[in-house]
Amino acid sequence: MNEHTTTNILVAGIGGQGVMTAAEVLAQTALSQGYDVKKTEVAGMAQRGGVVTSHVRFGPRVLSPAIPPGEADILVGFEPAEALRWCRELRPGGVAMVNTMKQEPPVVSLGLFDYPDEPVQQIRAAGIDVHAFDAGDIARKLGNFRLVNTVMLGAISRYLPFPPEVLKNQIVDRFRERKPQLVEINEQAFEAGQAADAAC
Repeated sequence: MNEHTTTNILVAGIGGQGVMTAAEVLAQTALSQGYDVKKTEVAGMAQRGGVVTSHVRFGPRVLSPAIPPGEADILVGFEPAEALRWCRELRPGGVAMVNTMKQEPPVVSLGLFDYPDEPVQQIRAAGIDVHAFDAGDIARKLGNFRLVNTVMLGAISRYLPFPPEVLKNQIVDRFRERKPQLVEINEQAFEAGQAADAAC
C-alpha cells in the first residue's frame, strides 16, 4: 500500500461486537489524514447477533464504497467463522486479523447451518497470512468486553498507510469527548492489540 493506491479494509463479525464502530473510526481517521474515503455496511439482524460487514476504502480518489472481489488488503475478523466466510475477498498478500473468540450467529444456534471446524486453520490452509488471537480474552482482562474493537484496531494499526499513533489518537479523542473516564483503558486496549499482533 502506498500513497497512490486505495487501501481496502473489510471488517466482518456478529452484531454487537463493534464492527460498525471500528469501521467508522477507520473512516474518520483516514479522513483526518486527507484521504478520500468511502464506507458501506451490511447488517443482517445486527441487533440479534446477525452477521455484520463493513467495507472501508480510502486513497487519493475512491469512486465506489464496495471493495471489488478479491481486492481487500486487510480483513478484520471479529469472529473466526465470519473471517473464514470472507477470507476469499483478500488480495494475494493481504492480511487476515482474526479474533479467535467463537460467537455463533443465530443461523447456527437455530440449526440452519453448521459452525465450521477449525476456521482459523482453514484460513491458513488457503495460504493466507493470518494473525489470530483472543481479543475477547484481552478485553475481559482489561475489565470491559466492549474493548474488543479497540484491541482489533490496535492489532491492524501497523498495516495502515499512516502511523499507528494517528489511529490511536482518533480513538482517544472520541472517548475524550463522550466518555473521558474510558480514555486510559482504551489506550491500554489499543496497545494490547499491537502486542497481540506482534506476538503472532
